[in-house]
Amino acid sequence: MTKEIYLFNPENDMALANFTPYYKAPKEIIRMANDLSVLPSWYAPEGSIIKVNSLLQADLQKRQCPVPELTPQVEWCDTWENAPYRPWGWNPSLLHTLRQSGVNENFLLSDEQIQRLRFLSGRQRCTEILQSFSDSNLLCGEAMICDTLSQIQNYVRNTGECILKAPWSGSGRGLVHVSPTSWTSSIEGWAERILRVQGNIMAEPLYNKVKDFAMEFYSDEKGHTHFIGYSLFETDIHGNYKANILSSDKQIEQILSYYIPTATLHNTRQTLETVLSDLIGTAYHGYLGVDMMICRASGNYNYQLHPCVEVNLRMNMGVVSHLIFERFVHPQAHGKYIVEYYATDGEALEVHQQYLYTHPLKLQDEKLAKGYFSLTPVEKSTRYHIFLLLT
Repeated sequence: MTKEIYLFNPENDMALANFTPYYKAPKEIIRMANDLSVLPSWYAPEGSIIKVNSLLQADLQKRQCPVPELTPQVEWCDTWENAPYRPWGWNPSLLHTLRQSGVNENFLLSDEQIQRLRFLSGRQRCTEILQSFSDSNLLCGEAMICDTLSQIQNYVRNTGECILKAPWSGSGRGLVHVSPTSWTSSIEGWAERILRVQGNIMAEPLYNKVKDFAMEFYSDEKGHTHFIGYSLFETDIHGNYKANILSSDKQIEQILSYYIPTATLHNTRQTLETVLSDLIGTAYHGYLGVDMMICRASGNYNYQLHPCVEVNLRMNMGVVSHLIFERFVHPQAHGKYIVEYYATDGEALEVHQQYLYTHPLKLQDEKLAKGYFSLTPVEKSTRYHIFLLLT
């Protein structure tokens, strides 16, 4: 059986938005990809090959792992090899790189498949998915596809505070919070540019969000999409991802059921399994996530569920944290899966050493139960770091 190569390419969303074989990622995203290149070793099947920034980084990862028996049983490579690839996400730039590196076309997506993948990844699909849900006082969520600047301006004028979204952009990016009183020439210029380059803009009301979470799915080769678990996550004030809560699906569902009836959650995931299977079919094979949010409601219902804020048709941190919890963390443990950025050299290493001292690792039944556990190597030059903090 041919071994598959797993690759962390966090620039995927931006490359898909740019949609050219010659896209060049920003330096900071390249740094992130390099610092975190060992991440797939924690979710790839045993015996897989992990494409890393350097073999020295892979060696450092093994040396820094405090529990050798938990070190993933994978192989490492730092060159583009001729084998099937399982990237974080597919885009024309990656496809071009692999072709230029001599990877066999049989191991790659075709240009037609990439085109279909981009169509399915557009935020416009959320409007179609939302229409699949029956009317319920426990659900919210609407979006309008605007093709002209006047449509956008009318929407803002009639809706009040709202969010404008580019159809394709990096995660947490391409979003503008606007109202009739905050509309500026700068926002107008942004809107005109997105309309010119991407064709339309998504316009949505601003909801009173109280909780971010996602339902994670797997789309198989037969065209069936299956629910695999929940992802309860935290974002910063700009909507950028920060961390995942490490808990079992049962525990996360108990947290969510404080706001939304369990039956509504189950009905939502069943609806999405059907809708996503029909929409995606065999065009995509792999993990995907549907971002949702619980919102404060007006009237007789305290909270409502927005069942489709965004669809991430790729691997994502929610799936990674879910798989890591199932494979390596004790089922009764609690904590966070954290992605951290450090602005200066040496800062990550200092924090790493401090956590090793203040949060010593403890195991229970050969699983992580308490303390600090680094998932990616840390050295003086590290700026991006992923780790677990169990309490």
